[in-house]
Amino acid sequence: MRNFLFIILIAVTAAVAELLMPWWVIAIVPFFIAILLNRKGSTSFLVGSAGIALFWMTALLMKDIPNEHILSRRMAMLFKLPNYGLLILVVTVLGGLMGGLSAWAGSLLRPQKTV
Repeated sequence: MRNFLFIILIAVTAAVAELLMPWWVIAIVPFFIAILLNRKGSTSFLVGSAGIALFWMTALLMKDIPNEHILSRRMAMLFKLPNYGLLILVVTVLGGLMGGLSAWAGSLLRPQKTV
């Protein structure tokens, strides 16, 4: 349940940040959230990946569905993909990978507890 809240926090924060800054800010948001949260490396990777993938797919579909998938069909043809759904999946996975790697890097930079 707690990880789900962090996923939503990352997605919402990335959405707000992308309204005010360039698109690459979606890599900075999970980085700093992972520094603030006390999570292990693998957990922060999964949470960051899921949060950015959720945001990226939501933003993509909100722009793609109203224009009846015209641009995504043409981009799928350009990359020689069989349909636009596969393009949406590839873009979502790439966004999730970027969010996961940045969250993982942030979790590695947080101060370690000494015994």
